[in-house]
Amino acid sequence: MRENAAPVRPDRSFVLYWMTAQRRLEHNFALDRAIERARALKKPLLVLEALRLDYPWASRRLHRFVVEGMSVQAEHAAPTALSYYPYVERERGEAKGLLRALSANAAAIVTDESPIDFIRRMVEAAAAQLDVQLESVDSNGLLPLGATDRAYPTAHAFRRQLQKTLREHLLAAPTPRPLLRLSLPRLDFDLEAIETRWPRAPLDRTHKWLDELEFERDVSPASLEGGAKQARLRLRRFTEHGLDEYAKKRNQPSDSSTSELSAYLHFGHISAHAILKRVLEREAWDPTRLSAQRNGSREGWWGISAAAEAFLDQLVTWRELGFNFSAHRPNDTDYESLPDWALRTLERHASDARPHLYELSALDSSLTHDPIWNAAQRQLREQGRIPNYLRMLWGKRILEWSHHPRIALSSMIELNNKYALDGRDPNSYSGIFWVLGRYDRAWGPERPIFGTVRYMSSENTRRKLDLRAYLRRWGSEHIEGQVSAGNREKRLRR
Repeated sequence: MRENAAPVRPDRSFVLYWMTAQRRLEHNFALDRAIERARALKKPLLVLEALRLDYPWASRRLHRFVVEGMSVQAEHAAPTALSYYPYVERERGEAKGLLRALSANAAAIVTDESPIDFIRRMVEAAAAQLDVQLESVDSNGLLPLGATDRAYPTAHAFRRQLQKTLREHLLAAPTPRPLLRLSLPRLDFDLEAIETRWPRAPLDRTHKWLDELEFERDVSPASLEGGAKQARLRLRRFTEHGLDEYAKKRNQPSDSSTSELSAYLHFGHISAHAILKRVLEREAWDPTRLSAQRNGSREGWWGISAAAEAFLDQLVTWRELGFNFSAHRPNDTDYESLPDWALRTLERHASDARPHLYELSALDSSLTHDPIWNAAQRQLREQGRIPNYLRMLWGKRILEWSHHPRIALSSMIELNNKYALDGRDPNSYSGIFWVLGRYDRAWGPERPIFGTVRYMSSENTRRKLDLRAYLRRWGSEHIEGQVSAGNREKRLRR
């Protein structure tokens, strides 16, 4: 998609790929397009991957994950004909001018098309200032954002659309390893003046220099390591050891029952195409197994095992449903974007008495009366994730304990985006807004606070799930164990 009316400048020195959302060097349509441009113009290809200090909910946790990915990119690019330029701001606003300085020598610029609001606004602002053609390319998922003309209200409706149109797009996959034997001119443009003003990020293995940066939100790094290499390892582990039981166990709070790929998808360290390819290869699949059905059913369309089909429904239907909504509804993160029926019932019950009310600070610190909810929030705070089913319960309880559903939404967004490694993502917002009725229908009986929005309780969750190991790890015993360990350490120091 053309982002500005400026021309290609064939007299300039290189093609620039400005990597903003799809932070990977494989299975990437935008990278494929940048290589195509470079070949046509007979120019070197320079990839700029930059990281600001003031993006929404910036923290040491999110920075560390992205920078770990940059280290992998640098290693991947080093022996190839591609030139890779990683840049991380040391102070807010320090990156200003970098893109324009590079663009002065760029014959053409390619970037990522993204429905994420702050990335979209950043690209639009840059396009208006550049004197060279800027083109954005969609590599968000399997179904292009432009293949739909509206936001779909339910997963069933979107699934029907996928069953009608996805078949043709499955054949148009990005190049798995585009840098392999890549033949392009080597960059001979002297970047010294630019790099003096905007030094390359020092991508050592410790990344201790990140400790010098100042963030508005103090969130320590999580244990999950970022980057395409770790994403591939987790995908292989899941398809070899977790996929067979996915349909049965994905709601259980166990690390082995889910893929743990959502953070890598969010930061673009792995693509939906790469995940799909791995799953379908495991299933010995070929296109003739696709069903002709277009009824929106969750089962039977792919022609693979029930476990693999359940996983692909999450990867394709539910993930891309969120991207579809963000692409077609500019106010996708506003309370008013909820369906009319949900807004009516929530407002009708907004003044209902709440048995418990908690401010954001108490929620953040896991200071509620509910041990299951407290455990989920502790895991989110420490690990940057909550298991599938418990994340839904987490949100439903916040709705129940907030003065107004609008306040509940604000609290969910703040806590999720502050701590979750997959926060700020359209798919993540789908989960938050589902709590309040998006993609759902009215449920009876009508209840206080919830009205006809789907109800969930910790009591029912305890009956459905085996939470014993989970509560031992993340419940009050977990905290007491940490305190005891801290006391033992103090005694040893004495």
